[in-house]
Amino acid sequence: MLALIRYSVPAGQTEEFLAQAHDIVDTLAAQPGYVRGRVSRSVDEPELWALVSEWEGAGFYRRALGAARLAMYPLMTLMINEPSAFEDVERP
Repeated sequence: MLALIRYSVPAGQTEEFLAQAHDIVDTLAAQPGYVRGRVSRSVDEPELWALVSEWEGAGFYRRALGAARLAMYPLMTLMINEPSAFEDVERP
């Protein structure tokens, strides 16, 4: 399962955002079911960032969000409100 949380980060807040985003990844990495994660930046829109993580299943991801709530709180105002959990779909 893929989790994608997008952020709109104004110029001048990049360093602070990166530090906090990597703290979130570290917090998520300590949770059961975590596979891998990273922080990425849009090539075309430099103010658009993504926190991408992979999980063994949606239940693990949802429980991990609860554990990471405090780490995620400072960046919530930059978060783009949209669905974040995506399941893999097998080829027909």
